[in-house]
Amino acid sequence: MKPRVLLIDDDPGIRFGFTKYLSKTGYEIVDVSCLAEAQDILSSERFDVVLLDLNLPDGNGLHWIDNLRKGQPDIALVVITGAADIQTAVEAMRRGADNFLTKPVNMAELDIFLKKSLEVGILRRSNTINQRLSKKDQPFFGKGRASRDVLELASLAAENESVAILLGETGTGKGVLARWIHEHGKRRDAPFVEINCSSLKGDLLASELFGHIRGAFTTAIQDRQGLVEVADQGTLFLDEIGDMDLSVQAHLLKVIEERNYRRLGEVKVRKSNFRLLCATNKDLLKEVEAGRFRQDLYFRIYVFPITVPPLREMPEDLPGFVSHFLSLLNASVDHVSPEIMELLITYLWPGNIRELRNVLERAILLSRGNPLKAEQFHGLHNPLKNHTVETARHGSTGQQSDYIRSVLQSFGGDAAKAAKSLGISRATLYRRLAKNTAGE
Repeated sequence: MKPRVLLIDDDPGIRFGFTKYLSKTGYEIVDVSCLAEAQDILSSERFDVVLLDLNLPDGNGLHWIDNLRKGQPDIALVVITGAADIQTAVEAMRRGADNFLTKPVNMAELDIFLKKSLEVGILRRSNTINQRLSKKDQPFFGKGRASRDVLELASLAAENESVAILLGETGTGKGVLARWIHEHGKRRDAPFVEINCSSLKGDLLASELFGHIRGAFTTAIQDRQGLVEVADQGTLFLDEIGDMDLSVQAHLLKVIEERNYRRLGEVKVRKSNFRLLCATNKDLLKEVEAGRFRQDLYFRIYVFPITVPPLREMPEDLPGFVSHFLSLLNASVDHVSPEIMELLITYLWPGNIRELRNVLERAILLSRGNPLKAEQFHGLHNPLKNHTVETARHGSTGQQSDYIRSVLQSFGGDAAKAAKSLGISRATLYRRLAKNTAGE
């Protein structure tokens, strides 16, 4: 079977040239001109590799990489960018791209890069399958104060059947926490069924949730169960519920209240007794005010909120997460060098725990079984210290104290390294700690 390539570029000439060449070299090519078209086709068709131009008419492909990786973490991704925009290409690789090419693209070189990226994608899929078949690993949530608070709330959620909604930025581990709540609850022996509401729209999402009968719409060639039905007696987890279409929201509200539903195109009323968990990275109250989220559904699901903090607010937990992922990814080492840890601890992690895992996975692949080196951590050599420096220098007394101590702890009590990472002198670090301790 030919590898399927999704080409995303707004230049018709480039699409024509790439399609003509790659079709002759053994690929099946589907080309689109914008991100919206790409998102639509990815929600219904399978591809082995995405060939992405970053500058597109409906958005920057750089920001779209996060959505692609979230929905299809194993797909191979090659980015195309201008020769003067190498820094952006490096940022794209930090977000999850496997390779990048600069324009004008050498076609023979493109074929080589595609083959290499496909190999990485195959390795990812194989690794994912092996991990699923192997003994289940216990998740790591951190041991700091913020992490303990989250786990305490999650334990309360597991003890009852109320709707719990997990709040937080993308990549903070809301999905992992939802599964933990299910596995520690009364329904642990029943199915845990999850769906990302941002990956499907309209009738496709409604069909996925509620099922359909043959002939309900053009492509409905046979009856199909919905996830609400599959989740009977178990847990239904709606990730990114803030992205759900209003029409589906109305249908969902009725199902939550009555536990009755109909498959699309069907008259028969069915029942499902499921426990509901939700997650979102949006401020749902603002979405309600903007008319994008139903107020009645908001009140129905906003029963037991749990806010998962971003990684940058848990620097004391970073070494623990690093060790956990090194073990999970079967790395040849169980720790990183002080130089690498300094890079990691001073970086802001906009992609949170998911980004940390991706960065470590890429470094492990590049190391080829050898000790990890600092140069294998692309994009982290110029850490974004603004937030760190501002907190340590100008935060409130409590913020300074907590943050400085957590960073100091992350470096094993090494004041020199902690001060360097914070962008302050060792004397200032000691002075801040003494002042803050006296003021507590």
